[in-house]
Amino acid sequence: MVDELFEGLPVLDKGAVWLVGAGPGDPGLLTLHAINAIRQADVIVHDALVNANCLKLARDDVVLEYAGKRGGKPSAKQRDISLRLVELAKQNKRVLRLKGGDPFVFGRGGEEALTLVQHDVPFRIVPGITAGIGGLAYAGIPVTHRDVNHTVTFLTGHDSTGIVPDRIDWAGVASGSPVIVMYMAMKHIAVITRRLIDAGRAPDEAVAVVCNATTPQQQVIVTNLRDAEADLMIAGLSPPAIVVVGGVVGMRETLDWLGQSQAASPNMEPGE
Repeated sequence: MVDELFEGLPVLDKGAVWLVGAGPGDPGLLTLHAINAIRQADVIVHDALVNANCLKLARDDVVLEYAGKRGGKPSAKQRDISLRLVELAKQNKRVLRLKGGDPFVFGRGGEEALTLVQHDVPFRIVPGITAGIGGLAYAGIPVTHRDVNHTVTFLTGHDSTGIVPDRIDWAGVASGSPVIVMYMAMKHIAVITRRLIDAGRAPDEAVAVVCNATTPQQQVIVTNLRDAEADLMIAGLSPPAIVVVGGVVGMRETLDWLGQSQAASPNMEPGE
């Protein structure tokens, strides 16, 4: 019955590369297309955020190549990763580039795909559940709710040089988006929260930080823009993390379906 689910799904051909999203961490969030790719690949080039249990679905003779990028730690250069995919494909391998989340949402999948195009390597894109949606759902925080927001902004907390992106219109984001979801923002949380406050957001506006989302190690802290930096230091949380700002954070108190004990800012009263 299980094998029947994969009948008719695409074949990963030799000399091709599939860019596949593995979701935010929980292996149960893999798509059938992702599992289909993992089962066929000769080589899997995977990120740091891919759950090791996802890789157990691969063939016994698969070659695993680690190409993780973690802030502040030695990491492979993006160009080297992209060219490695080309090299493997030219060796007539069935190549799977497995990424945490979605390859086209702050995952550099677009850069890798463009390199494949430049070298005439056939490829396929398999979307995954991005952490900014799935990770927050596991924390009981919907990114949209019709009584709270009709827009949501997704942004990254650092650019290719590792600093807060200069091209973000912080005033526009602050005034135009009731809910802001931020990837890779913990390192620069002090700068980001200050820019949002300076642009008009209330210092006591709710903020949630979800670390290791959808995994057994998931941790959540609820704080506010004014106290976010201090509370993160007190809590000792570390990336990977998703940061969300806005009224939807308040829904966690009711929608925490995992029943986790909620870490809260020492500056906030229980239930605030």
